[in-house]
Amino acid sequence: MLSTILTKSFSKDTAFLILRVITGTVLIHHGFEKLANIENFADAFVRPLHLPFPIFLSYVAAFSEIGGSWLLILGLATRFGALAIVGTISVAIYHALVTAGFNIFLLELLLLYFASATSIALTGPGDFSIDEVIIRILRSDSDDEAVKETVKSKANKANLDSKEDTTSKGGIFQFLQANLLSDTSS
Repeated sequence: MLSTILTKSFSKDTAFLILRVITGTVLIHHGFEKLANIENFADAFVRPLHLPFPIFLSYVAAFSEIGGSWLLILGLATRFGALAIVGTISVAIYHALVTAGFNIFLLELLLLYFASATSIALTGPGDFSIDEVIIRILRSDSDDEAVKETVKSKANKANLDSKEDTTSKGGIFQFLQANLLSDTSS
């Protein structure tokens, strides 16, 4: 039991689970705060950057934080969710640098979110995720198909070997029957 817990894979996957769930859980409220007063968010954060369509971009930021956080928490399309968060946090970091300069008190939380989401985007969600379950199902299906193809090719080869034996022993009529008639009946 202890050796299972202390293995590198189990520890790494548990760390990714903790990182995903805590990052998503803590970040999700920022998206809901944006949605609560979208006009205020657009005036305070998007318009100072002189970006077009500030209300639309505010909604994009809010939904990328909410949706990306849920994807992280669930471990479903995890890299996509992490990249959505990285994009939104990158703009937030840029906003903090443009409006307040290099103020570590404003940047520290943003940089932690950025580092967490980037780490998840680069390394993946780990084994304790829905993504991993989907990958394992797809792999088992492809393995089953590969086994079926191997069995089928061996059966075809055995069938061809038996046909060759019949042709060498039988003559032209048995050769035609074995090769031409069997192909049209299947």
